[in-house]
Amino acid sequence: MPYPDNLDHHFVVDPTKFDFYMMDCYRHLAEDRLAETLATEVIQASTDFDGTERAPMRLAEARITLGVVAARQGDLERAIHYGERALTAPRKSLPSLLMVSRDLTRVLNDQYANEPETQDYLDQLHALSSLTYSRSARWFEGHPLVQVQGA
Repeated sequence: MPYPDNLDHHFVVDPTKFDFYMMDCYRHLAEDRLAETLATEVIQASTDFDGTERAPMRLAEARITLGVVAARQGDLERAIHYGERALTAPRKSLPSLLMVSRDLTRVLNDQYANEPETQDYLDQLHALSSLTYSRSARWFEGHPLVQVQGA
């Protein structure tokens, strides 16, 4: 797909988001070379010259993509490294991060299910998942629009 011509048009995605969305598509399609290239581009575009990370969730998803590619290529150590970097980013949208992490989880379970590194990574992911559920449950408990059965 070509880049958008007019960035002022409200219904056109900007080039940086375009690469980001295409990276996701290529990761899902197992087009690893293209997914890796776009993930690297997303990381470069989302990081300032001094190393400051400007788009933490885009960076996390790009790292998950690099982890998926590494796992598919047989490099468990690198896959776990990228997965852990995505999970330990200082700012994150947990539901989104968990959704994207499923891709890496699937490859790790398919190819490296018995490896201790895989289990350690999955334990970290499970802890984040529990935290997300806990936060959601607290929000629903106190929300006036949500009626709890039996109350």
